[in-house]
Amino acid sequence: MDNWDEIRTAYNVARIGTVSGAAEVLGVHHATVIRHIDALEGRLGVKLFQRHARGYTPTEAGEDLLRVAQATDDQFAQLSGRIKGRGNDVSGELVVTSLGGLSHLLVPVLAEFQTGYPDLVVRYLTGDRLFRLEYGEAHVAIRAGSVPDQPDNVVQPFFKQKITLFAADGYIARHGLPTSEADLRDHYFVGPDDANSRAPFFRWMRDTIPTAHVIFRSGDVHAQRRAIKEGAGIGFMSRLQARELGGLTEILPPRDDWSAPLWLVTHMDLHRTTKVQAFLTFLKDRARHWDDT
Repeated sequence: MDNWDEIRTAYNVARIGTVSGAAEVLGVHHATVIRHIDALEGRLGVKLFQRHARGYTPTEAGEDLLRVAQATDDQFAQLSGRIKGRGNDVSGELVVTSLGGLSHLLVPVLAEFQTGYPDLVVRYLTGDRLFRLEYGEAHVAIRAGSVPDQPDNVVQPFFKQKITLFAADGYIARHGLPTSEADLRDHYFVGPDDANSRAPFFRWMRDTIPTAHVIFRSGDVHAQRRAIKEGAGIGFMSRLQARELGGLTEILPPRDDWSAPLWLVTHMDLHRTTKVQAFLTFLKDRARHWDDT
C-alpha cells in the first residue's frame, strides 16, 4: 500500500458519504475521487463501498480502512500541530478555543496580541465541543466548569466570572422590578433553547422558573444577551458583559453556584513553546484588569 492519496480519498468518502462532499473537502474534481476509489479497490481486490442513490456506504472492508485511516490522519494532524507550535518566535498560527460566550473577553485580547506580533495569524475557534489539543487542533483552550482532566494537558486556574440576572430598562418599565427571588416566578425570562443546558445558572432557571415564563429562547448566547438588552425578558450574563452593554439593572447579587471557573489548558508538548508562553503571559496580564465587582 504505497498511495496515501487514494487512502485519504477513501477515508473522506467514508466519513462524508458522498463523492462530491469528499471532492470539496480535498479540493479536487469529483472524477479524481472516483478514480482513486476504483484504483484502490482494484489494488486491494475488494469492494470498499456500496454505491447507492444517496451516496457511498462503507462495506465491512471499508469500515476497516476507515478506522486505520482515521488513526493515521489524527497522527498527521497531531504532528502538524506540534511542529507549528515548536518555533522560537511568535509567528505562524496561534489557535485559541473557548465557548462562544467568552468572546467579548477574549477577542480584544487576541486582537491586541496579534497587533504586537504582525507575523502571527490568530484563529479563534468557538463551540461546545472540546477541541483535541493532543491532536494539535488548538494551542490554548479556555474551558469552563470542573477541572479538565484530559491526560497530557497542563491545566491552570484562570478566572471566575460573576454571573447573575439582569433586566433592561424597557423590561422594567413594562413589568416592574422584582424585589425578591420569590417575585421572579411572576416575571418573564430569556433562556437557552436546550432544556438540558449544563450551565449552572440555567439549571437553576429550569428548577425555579415556570417553563411557560421562559418566553425567548435561543442556542446562541449572543442572541440571548441581545434579547435581554432589548427587554424581551430577564436573563443571565456576567457583570462585565452587562457593564459593556449598559442600560441593565442587576436583579440579584451573583451567587457562587451560578458561576463556573475558567481554566487555561495547553498540551504538554506545546506548553513551553515561545508562542504559547507569550500568549499565556499576555492573557493573564490583561485578565487582571477584568474588574467585575
